[in-house]
Amino acid sequence: QVQLVESGGGLVQPGGSLRLSCAASGNIFMIATMGWYRQAPGKQRELVATITSGGSTNNADSVKGRFTISRDNAKNTSLQMNSLKPEDTAIYYCFAMLRLSPLSGFQSYWGQGTQVTVSS
Repeated sequence: QVQLVESGGGLVQPGGSLRLSCAASGNIFMIATMGWYRQAPGKQRELVATITSGGSTNNADSVKGRFTISRDNAKNTSLQMNSLKPEDTAIYYCFAMLRLSPLSGFQSYWGQGTQVTVSS
């Protein structure tokens, strides 16, 4: 059984910072990619950032220079969010593309989401 659990969401003022964490657990052989999506009411889901097992990162244009994704270990990822704007308000979902065994293909898993609200 694979689970991804996000933490660190909350309420922050514009210009503030927040750090989200995602912990994967279960019988996982390897995680190729971890990352974050976000979705705000009335808006389409947006890919925020990804990081591969090799450390390659990618960020959405809307967060470049403000957000930093990292791999804390093979099964954990964090998203450091600085200079937060009201437009960043959304539910943030962690995802992982992983293999359960050396003989398995990739599968994707999602966390339950954590609310980030940027408001004064």
